[in-house]
Parts: sequence; C-alpha cells; structure tokens
Amino acid sequence: MAKNINSVSITVLLFVLLVASTEILKSEAQTLCFECGPMPFLGTNADCFNCCKTKYGSPPVVSGVVEGSEKHCHCYC
Repeated sequence: MAKNINSVSITVLLFVLLVASTEILKSEAQTLCFECGPMPFLGTNADCFNCCKTKYGSPPVVSGVVEGSEKHCHCYC
C-alpha cells in the first residue's frame, strides 16, 4: 500500500512540474491599460490599434478594440 501511495505521489509531482515548466495553464488574457482618441471613437478596431500604437508604443500595447455603448477605443497591454 505504501509503495502505491509513493508511486502516485511521484507521478503527481512530475505532472505538476511538467505543467509548471511548459506553462500549459498560462492565461492569454490581456489587460486594459489605456484609452485613445475621441469619444465616441468612430473608427474601426484597426484604427483604434493604430491610435494606441502611435500614442503609447508597441509594446506595451498589443491590441486596440472599440468597445462599449459609448464607443471608446481601448488599448490592451
């Protein structure tokens, strides 16, 4: 019985190390970091991203999206 518990413990430990080392569970979420342009922003998402890159640089900005009922250009880092 003790041998089985040790084998399971070692297997779980190796699995945890594998997941941690390969960053399998790493989130791809982006963080809202800035707003750009006039409100309401009348351009497209591409226009918004260009506004963000011009004003704040890339990196840190990785995308720009027109969002919300008031059409704000949000820059994500």
